[in-house]
Amino acid sequence: MIELDWKPTKNSPEPLYRQIVVYIRDKVAAGDWVIGSRLPSQRDMAEAFGVNRSTVVAAMEELISYGILESGYGGGTRVKSNTWSLLMSRPPDWSEYIKSGPFRANLPTIQAINRLEFEPGYIRIGTGELSPDLYPEKLLTKIFRRMPEVVPNLGYLGALGLPELGRAISERLREKQGIKVGPSNILITSGSLQALQLISVCMLKRGSAVYTEAPTYLKSLQVFQSAGMNMIGVPMDGEGIKYWHIKDDCKDSLLYTIPTFQNPTGTVMSEARRKELLNFAAGHRLPLLEDNAYGELWFDARPPKALKAYDTTGSVIYLGTVSKTMAPGLRIGWVAGPEAVVQRLGDVKMQTDYGASSVSQWVMTELLTSGGYDEYLEKLRVELKERRDYALAILKEEFSGMATWNVPEGGFYIWLRFDRKLPMDKIFSDALKSGVLINPGNIYDYGENNAIRISYAYAKPEELKKALKILSGIGEKYYKR
Repeated sequence: MIELDWKPTKNSPEPLYRQIVVYIRDKVAAGDWVIGSRLPSQRDMAEAFGVNRSTVVAAMEELISYGILESGYGGGTRVKSNTWSLLMSRPPDWSEYIKSGPFRANLPTIQAINRLEFEPGYIRIGTGELSPDLYPEKLLTKIFRRMPEVVPNLGYLGALGLPELGRAISERLREKQGIKVGPSNILITSGSLQALQLISVCMLKRGSAVYTEAPTYLKSLQVFQSAGMNMIGVPMDGEGIKYWHIKDDCKDSLLYTIPTFQNPTGTVMSEARRKELLNFAAGHRLPLLEDNAYGELWFDARPPKALKAYDTTGSVIYLGTVSKTMAPGLRIGWVAGPEAVVQRLGDVKMQTDYGASSVSQWVMTELLTSGGYDEYLEKLRVELKERRDYALAILKEEFSGMATWNVPEGGFYIWLRFDRKLPMDKIFSDALKSGVLINPGNIYDYGENNAIRISYAYAKPEELKKALKILSGIGEKYYKR
């Protein structure tokens, strides 16, 4: 959908509708609005331009008469031709270039979420990010002040990243997770999302199967799909993924799993299920990709050890990140796996960005080696648990008799499921109109699931309460129909 970030000048001698005509004409001629692009409704354009609807109608009629726009029944108004650009040198047909790229576009709902998360005026109750209120300002200020004394230079680093950080992560994985890997088994990435991208382009053939839990965070991305992989959802129960639903023929396949505080459901895979899954993977020569973004955010009791800790055959590639525990802006993640895999991923990474931020790597090294990171995590767990309990109390008050939900033992998310089928697209739209941005469950699943991912980690408690009350009212409206 085209976005409008311009307004006509009210005190100009040029009529308002003519200013709109020139604005749209120039956008089309410049190639900013490609052929086939759909314009907002006349009502929305009038609101964006700050004019009467009749002014927009007059402008549209003139542009249609020029052959620049066309109006179809049920399809709205679209760009038909770049006729005006024929008076100048003809620009490239950017629409063809855009369509020909291999990377798929996100679903419209996800595009809307990604855009609106950065616009003021919305209460974000699905955001997978810590609240700015939880940012460890004093700790990081202290670390940044030490940087001039610690950092020898900010030059390029080796293919695997900063050696000091690799050693610090190796020691932490061994101490906290029981994962026995050396620095040569670790690649520093620009967040765990880059690790997924690297794996998608250099480890699997086109047409390969990628098994995931259903629902899963990975389904909200187009990383593996754009690389030509086939995503296959595997159902879950209270103990985690039902691995026995996977085909016996797993050649050229991979399983992606979030066993600890799974995104979006919050499920924790039991220790028994973890061992069973590893035995299944080893017997079927099925590589496992373990995403442990939330593993250190437990509340009352530590979860079972990571899958990688039980791995004796080199079947597991482990992904870690500080985007959920510290700040996504640091853009620091890591891959732990067999040396051959890590070296291959490192080579591809050097071809794409020549290394993650040197500053962020030095900062993370200081955080891990100074002990400040663990002190911060202890306080963060307490705060997140309080926020979770607050959210659960509101849900009990507002959604009892209409929906059910899990009680997460850590992480960010509550998986809210309505008791009957509701129009989730309309709920999403109605919530937006009321200033509430939600993450509907179908963006994480292989079909409709009548659910919403609720995050208690981002919005202020008072804002979360207000948003959940609004959402309850919207849900009740459709629930009673």
